Amino acid sequence: MTGALRNPRTWIALICLLPLMRLIGLALTDGLGANPIEFITRSTGTWTLVSLLVTLAITPLRRLSGNAGLVRYRRMLGLFAFFYACLHGLTYFWLDQFFDVAAIARDILKRPFVTVGFAALVLLVPLALTSSRAMMRRLGRNWQRLHRLVYAIALLGVVHYLWLVKKDVTEPLVYGGVLAVLLALRLPWVVAGIERARRGSIPGRAGTHLPGRAE
Repeated sequence: MTGALRNPRTWIALICLLPLMRLIGLALTDGLGANPIEFITRSTGTWTLVSLLVTLAITPLRRLSGNAGLVRYRRMLGLFAFFYACLHGLTYFWLDQFFDVAAIARDILKRPFVTVGFAALVLLVPLALTSSRAMMRRLGRNWQRLHRLVYAIALLGVVHYLWLVKKDVTEPLVYGGVLAVLLALRLPWVVAGIERARRGSIPGRAGTHLPGRAE
């Protein structure tokens, strides 16, 4: 047990589970408000988007800090994003639509924010199914191409949120701004600038070349 508590993965998992534990606590104490289904839907959707953005932040943080060990937590964070996306979808399919396939299909076709949200959930499935190291080895270079879908998924998530709210769009725009920054930090000339700055900040390493694989 002590060894598990010293493992950063344990603490990351516990932190990622806090939103779910909060929802369970509120449900047990009648704290979900007048519309509990909407509360659960909004909460799980928010934490799906937050988890996606945190996952996308790993690579820029690694480049900025030079801490290559951060990458080992990216898969876990991505799977938690999928977990909350599944809870978000299940809340809609079950509690909101009662698994009425015809009604769900009409909703997907007629309501744009449902369309893009459903598309994001569907695109997350192959990423989750191929997240293991075994699948990474099996797919080879195609694995990286497939997992670049996460950029489109995050964008769809922001659009889904933006189209969902009717008046105050401040929060979805904040998420959109964070996503824009994370994507900008992946631009080749920005990556090159970060690498030059890091080389210049390391004593005795100025002018040397640090090879790295683009991500």
